Amino acid sequence: MFFLPSASNFILALYILQAAAVPHLIPAAMRRADVSVVTQMSSIQLADLAPYTEFARAAYCSPTIVADWQCGQACEAVPGFEVSLTGGDDDNIQYYYVGYWPTENTVVVAHEGTDPTQLLSDLTDADVLMECLDPTLFPGVDDSVEVHSGFADEHALTASIILNEVKSLISQYNANSVTLVGHSLGAALAELDCVFMALNLPSSIAIKGVTYGTPRVGNPAWAALFDSLVSDFQRINNEKDIIPIVPGRLMGFSHVQGEVHIVSDGYAVQCPGNDDATDALCTIQSVPDVLAGDILNHLGPYQGIYIGTIFCT
Repeated sequence: MFFLPSASNFILALYILQAAAVPHLIPAAMRRADVSVVTQMSSIQLADLAPYTEFARAAYCSPTIVADWQCGQACEAVPGFEVSLTGGDDDNIQYYYVGYWPTENTVVVAHEGTDPTQLLSDLTDADVLMECLDPTLFPGVDDSVEVHSGFADEHALTASIILNEVKSLISQYNANSVTLVGHSLGAALAELDCVFMALNLPSSIAIKGVTYGTPRVGNPAWAALFDSLVSDFQRINNEKDIIPIVPGRLMGFSHVQGEVHIVSDGYAVQCPGNDDATDALCTIQSVPDVLAGDILNHLGPYQGIYIGTIFCT
């Protein structure tokens, strides 16, 4: 569980964020030749994201109703989904669920997020720390790879039980892929899950990630590792959302590949690179600091769908 500073520290946190999120040069090894090229997503591609958005939305609902897939509009939007495991207490451990999606023959793992103002305060802490990945969970990963300590600690609380359930469902249904989803803090956990699953499942199992309003999770070495292991990943940012620009790059953090930026309703672009896109439509350019952003965009709408505790109906 994160330490969350009081509301009285929020304004101070915003100024720390502004300093930490100032654009600066990316090391040459991280640059890509095509960082100025964006691709507009078609209406069909945007519509295809809707089930994943609903999965992320459902993760905010109580496990008692998610277990029966009776969580209102989010559950109704993905009929036939079979939940096999739920957990979390919305306090020390974020809600989560695991289940099988027959339509895509995939196992889905979803994590709950947290209140955006609380998360923003935590991620702008000047003393935020990174740590190496636990080798028992992430075997064979070099010590140069570091991630946010709070994210790593939260992920470790449920990693083993979720992996065991995923393996069981793959065996039971002969599933050929695992899909990781989440919003906000849940998005950071899903990003960690992508690499965790890639390292602990057979190479024949495809890994897919779809996350919403994802903060930066680790350092450039983490981003490079992620990009080498997970090719099917979409990191969706909504308009002027602030959360995707924290923790700041000057604090040593870097995003992984796969940004999809919703510029406005019905208009989204795929941005190249990690944190080095140069097109004005990409988040790193359109939200250079907190004063240019809007924290309410963190909740949505993601193509008409809002995500958060108050939208679990």
